[in-house]
Amino acid sequence: MPLTGISGLFSNQIFLFPAGDLAVIVSEHSATDQERLDQQAARDHARVIADCFKLSTVLPFRFGTTFQDDDSLRRSVRSNQRHFLANVERLRGKAEMHLKVLVDDTCPGNSARDMTVGQQYLTSLRESATRQRERQSKARALSLQMHRMFLPIAEEITCKRTDSGKMLLDIAHLIDNKTIERYQNKYSSATAELKDCRMQLSGPWPPYHFVHRSAAQQSHA
Repeated sequence: MPLTGISGLFSNQIFLFPAGDLAVIVSEHSATDQERLDQQAARDHARVIADCFKLSTVLPFRFGTTFQDDDSLRRSVRSNQRHFLANVERLRGKAEMHLKVLVDDTCPGNSARDMTVGQQYLTSLRESATRQRERQSKARALSLQMHRMFLPIAEEITCKRTDSGKMLLDIAHLIDNKTIERYQNKYSSATAELKDCRMQLSGPWPPYHFVHRSAAQQSHA
């Protein structure tokens, strides 16, 4: 069934493909299209998902997922149907909010003077381990503070050190659609309270980070 009002990758026609109790949003592709999967194609993929998310619960496939024909698509959905349906029920009425939190690193490196090469190497190893522990400790404390502020249904957090020497927490929060405005208000309060952090919020998004998680992996308030 052609889906009107939304164009797919490379302006291809989008179709609604019935598969049991589910419907898959698809478009035809060619070998040439497969070679053109670039950043613009990834953005178009995300746009289609976001447009469909406005209308219903969506389980996003990974960008670049293809099937040889209708039968292979149907078999794949059939074999995973129980898992897909469980995810639909778990994520129905839910949205993902995305927080980026940038803070100063806890312990910049120190230069070793008046040491032999061996001493400098051992000192560097010890300092590196100490800095890593301090970063992990600060990241855990900050992520716990974010959890207490926002009280998400579930969360995914990654932490890394940027080239500029900052520490970046990348946080995905799963929330109920009905609480989006409340979440945005909490974000305004958090930016005012946490003066030593630079924070950036985006969303609501489809629940990208939570599609493939089992119920046992979820963290609750």
